[in-house]
Amino acid sequence: MKRFVIFLVLVVACIAGLGFYRGWFNVTSDSGDDKRNVTFTADPTKIKEDEKQVVEKVQNLGHKAKDKVAAPTEKTKDQTARTVKPAQSQE
Repeated sequence: MKRFVIFLVLVVACIAGLGFYRGWFNVTSDSGDDKRNVTFTADPTKIKEDEKQVVEKVQNLGHKAKDKVAAPTEKTKDQTARTVKPAQSQE
């Protein structure tokens, strides 16, 4: 259970770090009259834009891989499959 909690904390820390790096989250502070105001904001439109970009990139990679697998190469065009019979033991 302890390892699972540590894993969750690491996942949350990675998401928070990525979020601040990508501009999804912002923290601002104001001070006046011996008071400090800290404001945390999240930008859902930026998150959705980045999500769409990631989905498009993954789909493009999938299409490229599918095309690469589907397109026969020169090597596979010329080679024919041979069946190999198992060796019979002589007793």
